[in-house]
Amino acid sequence: MTVSTRQPPLAVVFGVPGLKMTADQKAFFRDADPLGLILFKRNCGTPDQLRRLCDDFRDAVGRADAPILIDHEGGQHQRMDPPVWPAFPPPARIGALYRRDRAAGLAAARLDGAAIGSLLRQHGISVDCAPLADVPAPGSHEVIGDRAFSDTPGEVAELAGAFMAGMIAAGVTPIIKHIPGHGRAMVDSHERLPVVDTDLDTLADSDFLPFRRLSQAAPWAMVAHIVFSAVDPARPASISPTVVEQVIRGRIGFDGVLISDCIYMEALAGTLAQRCAAVLASGIDICLSSHGDVEEWRPIAAAARPLTPDSLARLARATVPANGAPGGLIGDVAAAARDLAAQLA
Repeated sequence: MTVSTRQPPLAVVFGVPGLKMTADQKAFFRDADPLGLILFKRNCGTPDQLRRLCDDFRDAVGRADAPILIDHEGGQHQRMDPPVWPAFPPPARIGALYRRDRAAGLAAARLDGAAIGSLLRQHGISVDCAPLADVPAPGSHEVIGDRAFSDTPGEVAELAGAFMAGMIAAGVTPIIKHIPGHGRAMVDSHERLPVVDTDLDTLADSDFLPFRRLSQAAPWAMVAHIVFSAVDPARPASISPTVVEQVIRGRIGFDGVLISDCIYMEALAGTLAQRCAAVLASGIDICLSSHGDVEEWRPIAAAARPLTPDSLARLARATVPANGAPGGLIGDVAAAARDLAAQLA
């Protein structure tokens, strides 16, 4: 990200409700200057439409390098859907290949990251909320399920690292999630607040391990809405200065950009403005607000603040070069997706 002499952007990423922006939305973004935009299926209609949406946001905020995010993992959790765009496998299928043939599994994970990254670059998207580095525990909620590469911490770290390397090679910034680990959640944080009572030493050897191994290579990480009672029994990680400083920055050693999971999720309490303020007060760099429209965005923007000098420095260090041609590392993404599917068959 280029740092200019004007006031830093607001430490929020917003999501828009439709396929194009209204005049009111453009005016809001021009005045509020949020850091970035996040896209979902509701925003992805056709390639040309998607490129226009990205261009319109960057024009509104006046920053050609404004981050545009998407939550595109593969499997059921991909936002740019077939038949318009290629299908990508759920990460668990790559994990299954890894257990049969480690080298083939790692190659497939890297190809997956490179192909998805190239697809995103072709549409003006610069950041992907992937890969998961969560380690599912027995009996945990299916919200993670086949989105995880494996239920073994070392395998998760290797495969997520390979995926991330492929995406970075394609010129797109990956976000590892959901730090410090969502795998023990017995409820879906979209609906309720998960509470994990596991002791800290066990967490360090399991849930935290992939994030620790990826901490030097990962540019961004997304923080989970989960209470870890061994660290802070009163607050989920996403609004806990204790978890952020002692676990994420401390034990795990992650010094990259931190973004919260979406503040619309029911794991958090209070108004949206209160949730945003709590996220930023915890030491997290960026608040993620994925839904709503202008009237809901105004109080969130009022509760937020510009990016801090520390956050700006992290963003500068986390910049992934847009390598090669505008189409990314892989020109024919559909062919790469077919090749990946053949490898996994």
